[in-house]
Amino acid sequence: MQAGREKVRRRARAPLGSRILGSGHESAVRRRVRVQTLLTVVLLTCNLVGAATAIVLIAVVVPGPPVFASRMWVLDFALVPAVTIAAFAIGLIWITRGSLRQLRWAVRGEPATAADLRTTLAMPFRITVRQAVLWYASAAILTAAYATRDLDYAAPIAFTVVFSGTVTCATSYLFSEFALRPTAAQALASAPPARVRHTGVTTRMVAAWLIGTGIPVLGLMIIAVTTLTVGTHTLEDLAVPVFALGGVTLAVGLLLTLLVCASTLAPINSVRSAMAEVERGRLDAEAVVFDGTELGELQRGFNEMARGLRERERIREVFGRHVGHEVADYALSGDFDAAGREVEVAVLFVDIIGSTTLAAHRPPATVVALLNRFFAVVVDEVDLRRGLINKFEGDAALAVFGAPAPVADPCTAALEAARTIGDRLRAEVPELAAGIGVSYGTAVAGNIGAHRRYEYTVIGDAVNEAARLSEYAKRLDRHTVAAGATWRGATADERRLWRADGEAELRGRAAPTSLFVPCDSAATTEN
Repeated sequence: MQAGREKVRRRARAPLGSRILGSGHESAVRRRVRVQTLLTVVLLTCNLVGAATAIVLIAVVVPGPPVFASRMWVLDFALVPAVTIAAFAIGLIWITRGSLRQLRWAVRGEPATAADLRTTLAMPFRITVRQAVLWYASAAILTAAYATRDLDYAAPIAFTVVFSGTVTCATSYLFSEFALRPTAAQALASAPPARVRHTGVTTRMVAAWLIGTGIPVLGLMIIAVTTLTVGTHTLEDLAVPVFALGGVTLAVGLLLTLLVCASTLAPINSVRSAMAEVERGRLDAEAVVFDGTELGELQRGFNEMARGLRERERIREVFGRHVGHEVADYALSGDFDAAGREVEVAVLFVDIIGSTTLAAHRPPATVVALLNRFFAVVVDEVDLRRGLINKFEGDAALAVFGAPAPVADPCTAALEAARTIGDRLRAEVPELAAGIGVSYGTAVAGNIGAHRRYEYTVIGDAVNEAARLSEYAKRLDRHTVAAGATWRGATADERRLWRADGEAELRGRAAPTSLFVPCDSAATTEN
């Protein structure tokens, strides 16, 4: 597990799939130098290896007249080096520098247009085509030159140079994609969205098979047919090219397979690294999009998903600040019943005493600051016990315990919150006093309103009783009172902190309500 996390961290430090490609946030000048250096080194190395392979094949492997015969020295040591040097020189100017000239927008640090994006993603293919032109032109020149001396040289020279050039071009294509990845990422990040896929994963794999396996095997078949049909060749002449080209096939096939796997896994690993960041709670994590195939669409898709999660979290946070995080989660889940449902809830109602006088004798800004201090105490204690501040009503607050999220012991939670709020208000907000009423019973909880605008609320006799109790509590010393049903539903430890205070007929209610108030020693006992 630890090793897996370390791999993810290493990938996060190399968002483009390799550290030699940079971080993706470097300056335009540094990126240009990096890309040009990588591209030049890659193309030179591939073509040098390809040229060396062609020489070895024509000299040792492919059946035919000896290349290094004395009558061929002018061609061997004059024409071949001249053509090779000319091809390399033209390649440096025409391919490397010419290709980078088409990426001037990246050098200047400008945003890419849709045309720039298409040019950037097509660049590896264009580089490959230009290399193929140089290789096949060289093959035509050398084949014609050697054929003028001896026609038997034509087929071996043509086959060897074309075969080596094709393998070299395929390898260079994959390496060019790798070297140009920082520029591709820059283009994909800034260009307008467009469908710009030039090659797909399937095309890459088929091309790797064709060049790494198909063409070499075809070459072996041609050599075998030529050897067996031409009487001047022996089985030894067949064995050497079979073993040599077989070894080349295995090596080149493995190399191309590894390159295709690397180019396929790089964008997948970038998504895995970003997913690991999201799992750790970093919703701002994104995968750098640097691939023009279906895998690039996977990277973009993940980033769109991450943006959706950030937007959902932002909505939840803003929504939760207005209606409570429990209600926000309840609404966003889509699992709510617009008609409401009956629940057993404890209700706490807090109403400021003398709010009219307060507003009349103090500046509005002072009143707002005082109310914020008051409500901060109420919110802290209700949230601590998993209650919901259902609404603020000017100078009052209604809290519910048991809806929409269930609470294990709503009566105990409501009574604890009422006592603690009363004690904290006296200690922390002495400028204000508030009546606190607590009730318990059946209520209907759900969304009330029209189809365009809902409000989550709780309606029922328990809510009305809590409001009446808060009015009654304003006449008491500790300004806190609870209905008998709430006291009876609480735990024994909590009940000991309350005492009976007779009965009262509350406004609008036909039957008297049994009352309980906090004991004078309740705060001391709890502390």
